[in-house]
Amino acid sequence: MQYETLAVEVVGHVATVTLNRPEVRNAFNEAMIADVTAAFAALGARDDVRAIVLAGNGKAFCAGADLNWMRKMAGYSDEENRADAMRLAQMLSAVYRCPKPVVARVHGDAYAGGIGLVCAADIVVAVETAHFCLSEARLGLMPATIAPYVIRALGEQASRRYFVTAEAFDCATAQRLGLVSEAVSAEALDATVQRITETLCANSPNAVRECKQLVQDIAGQTIDNALIEDTAVRIARIRASEEGRDGVSSFLEKRTPRWRDQ
Repeated sequence: MQYETLAVEVVGHVATVTLNRPEVRNAFNEAMIADVTAAFAALGARDDVRAIVLAGNGKAFCAGADLNWMRKMAGYSDEENRADAMRLAQMLSAVYRCPKPVVARVHGDAYAGGIGLVCAADIVVAVETAHFCLSEARLGLMPATIAPYVIRALGEQASRRYFVTAEAFDCATAQRLGLVSEAVSAEALDATVQRITETLCANSPNAVRECKQLVQDIAGQTIDNALIEDTAVRIARIRASEEGRDGVSSFLEKRTPRWRDQ
């Protein structure tokens, strides 16, 4: 598929989705929102894709919403505003719920909605010089649609601070808070992302998909009898799966599992 605001490339089992509006620091508008939603739906459905890298072109990773787009929204009716906000929420959900693991390659600053994209990813590799800012309050707004993902990544207490202060924070702080998985030099960024994607692609595609879903379903749940039963059902199902049987057999037989030859 061709996208107006993205560059999409698949090499081997790894797809790279690059935000490609460098002239506006990859700020998103209605076209980019539609493109990102469509790209992650398409790539998530491809059997040959086992990992997706989300990257940005130019100096910034993503500056959040395009100001011209926001200016246009100011004249929308309440119904139009809600529909527009739902499209943004659906874009974030498409990244978060994509069945393939998503690695955010953060080569520059991520502001406002750009942090939402980062937090919707499963693994975040960022350059040490990157800065992050939930800047909505400065504009009289709030980070509502990105909040479910940001609060999961930052935690409640840090979110309470950065939502209301709109302070910028550096990569070291983002890593300490749990938003960034690995902070690296610019020179090490691509090698680190490649190492992680190679690890992902070496694992069972079905197990990776099920593990991602497991975390989303169980995080924050009360450990009760229903949850215990659910986890037992999941492990029993995956043990009996084709890749589960092959994985255990290959380990015992000291051979390569079949999915690595595909």
